[in-house]
Amino acid sequence: MAADDNTSAILDGRRIAFVGKLASMARRDAAQLARRHGATVLEKPDASVQTIVIGEADFPLPEVSDQDNLFDEAARRRIEEGSVEVITETQLWQRLGLVDTQQDIHRLYTPAMLADLLKVPVAVIRRWHRRGLIVPAREVRRLPYFDFQEVSTARRLAELLAAGMSPRAIEKKLEVFARCLPDVARPLAQLSVIVQGKDILLRQGDGLIEPGGQLRFDFEFLESEPAPSKAVPVAPEQMCRLAAELEEDDQLDAADEMYRAALAALGPNAEICFHVAELLYRQGDLTAARERYYMAVELDENYVEARANLGCVLAETGQHDLAVAAFEGALRYHPDYADAHYHLARTLDEMHHRDRAEEHWRAFLAHAPDSPWAEEARQRLGCGEG
Repeated sequence: MAADDNTSAILDGRRIAFVGKLASMARRDAAQLARRHGATVLEKPDASVQTIVIGEADFPLPEVSDQDNLFDEAARRRIEEGSVEVITETQLWQRLGLVDTQQDIHRLYTPAMLADLLKVPVAVIRRWHRRGLIVPAREVRRLPYFDFQEVSTARRLAELLAAGMSPRAIEKKLEVFARCLPDVARPLAQLSVIVQGKDILLRQGDGLIEPGGQLRFDFEFLESEPAPSKAVPVAPEQMCRLAAELEEDDQLDAADEMYRAALAALGPNAEICFHVAELLYRQGDLTAARERYYMAVELDENYVEARANLGCVLAETGQHDLAVAAFEGALRYHPDYADAHYHLARTLDEMHHRDRAEEHWRAFLAHAPDSPWAEEARQRLGCGEG
């Protein structure tokens, strides 16, 4: 069945069912989204289903003949006959205009949203972004936004972290794939790769292989390799790279010193000030973090993430009026910045400015209805309306 770019023509009245675990959002939220576009959503595929959407959290997908646990016999027969189309989660979002070449910022995830969704520190999300393991669909005034496809990649990385692998070990394993597959820049995003415990395996036919063609390949030695020596480099750019590595190894004091050395060599720099502020915040020095966020904003007034993080620190230290000003400043430069609407709404609620808070809760939901924070916003609005 051919895809149609006209959303209403595709979903208006169509009977669709979701199977498997979705990578981008909860099943309930996906069903609500499909209904808003005119679909009838079935609890599970049956003889009346017209489109089956398979979640991408557990890629690679099995062949239709192996999907006994997903479809009943009638649905399998209609799939094999071609009277039912089977599409992936991403293909559905593409049809709805949520993932395309003109990315809609309202359906993308900021680093903070993605960290909350995957239950990993935002510093880890920044590391993956910095290393090119996840690639933003777009950036607005230094703020990266990630789409549903990158959520799926990030979820695989989070699974490896949960299995006990260090970020460095994950990257070394992916480097092995890169050496064996030089034409594939991002194997987690581009190949039929599955995560199995601490192993990253490539599906080929009915089997799982490691890079190089072996049935299994022992990567354990990668985790036991000694870390490279950290001789202090000369160039400020090298200092920043080393500081990032120290930060990733949780050597926060050393990372702070290296960033400051880069500042001494390079002069005032908004991005380095931002990284220093993040480190200081992680170390619990909110006053010093606040000053570095201020400096980042002074050096680059367009740095909306620095403005928003400054607002968070100010709110946390009880300076609510200044926090509101910081969030409003971020929104002046980036009115669609959902995180800023969210934090501003929370701060206004704490200040008992309910009407103004409601305005920003609604703006947040308009810009990020599928955010992991959306349920809180709906609850706040429900309480406010009650």
